[in-house]
Amino acid sequence: MTDTTAVTPRSSALELFEGPVNGQSLRRYLEGIPGVDAVGLEQRAAGLGTRSIKTSSKVRALDLIISMVDLTTLEGADTPGKVRSLVGKALTPDPADLSCPRPAAVCVYGDMVPYAVEALGGAHGQIQVAAVATAFPSGRASLRVKLADTADAVAAGADEIDMVIDRGAFLAGNYLLVFEQIAAVKEACRRADGSYAHLKVILETGELNTYDNVRRASWLAILAGADFIKTSTGKVSPAATLPVTLLMLEVVRDWKRLTGEMIGVKPAGGIRTSKDAIKYLVTVAETAGEEWLTPELFRFGASSLLNDVLLQRQKMASGHYSGPDYVTID
Repeated sequence: MTDTTAVTPRSSALELFEGPVNGQSLRRYLEGIPGVDAVGLEQRAAGLGTRSIKTSSKVRALDLIISMVDLTTLEGADTPGKVRSLVGKALTPDPADLSCPRPAAVCVYGDMVPYAVEALGGAHGQIQVAAVATAFPSGRASLRVKLADTADAVAAGADEIDMVIDRGAFLAGNYLLVFEQIAAVKEACRRADGSYAHLKVILETGELNTYDNVRRASWLAILAGADFIKTSTGKVSPAATLPVTLLMLEVVRDWKRLTGEMIGVKPAGGIRTSKDAIKYLVTVAETAGEEWLTPELFRFGASSLLNDVLLQRQKMASGHYSGPDYVTID
């Protein structure tokens, strides 16, 4: 590593390697993972995407989707006022129905964290504050800058950090550098009281080119200490896809079988309708298992998804669709 920092990878990684993790052992482990049957993966994802659910189950599914949303604004033009408006929507998603659940989190840039925390007030904790960090979305910065970016957001009150991996290093085969950086960012998530903000590691799967790379990057992130593995920044196309999310769910399922630890998954970018989100719920249940159907283990990174789910929820209650003016514009 080019910067001096304490690196403490996940303890179960050390157990799997039966000793120190180094470039040679990490490469041997990751390149020993079986390759992905791309045709089989895509066929399975397509099959899961055609599943239908009963009306009574759909009502529950819509509420579950809302509770799993990381309501997001990640634009260069973000202002404190826009963040406060986003928090207002998170606090009261449907002013006409106060039984509507709240999203899991609001996700903002690190410098916007204080405004999100302030706007949440006593609801902070019930709704998490997630901050993107580590030179999001490119990840092109020194480790020193990435760690400072992370530590600043945590000190400001962020409950969760969404970091990006160095895709260039990964694609060049420098797995150890990526591993060490994730582990170092995890350590930078430590709060003053010794607890840690949750770390979501963004793979940016649209830039990884192959399913084999997505599988290796998922394992690498978990070995280094990720609490969640996340598909995308939402700034690169393609972003989240059902086959990629299915593949990442298989990884966390296999990790649990191997170690007993449960790691979360977050598809982000391009999931805009309740119909599509329900496909992801089915895929979660059929792949990792129903125990993953909780905001603690599955999230949607989205800005526009919530509006569609609210409209569908209103339709289920009233029997007819509300106009788009019945929900706030993000």
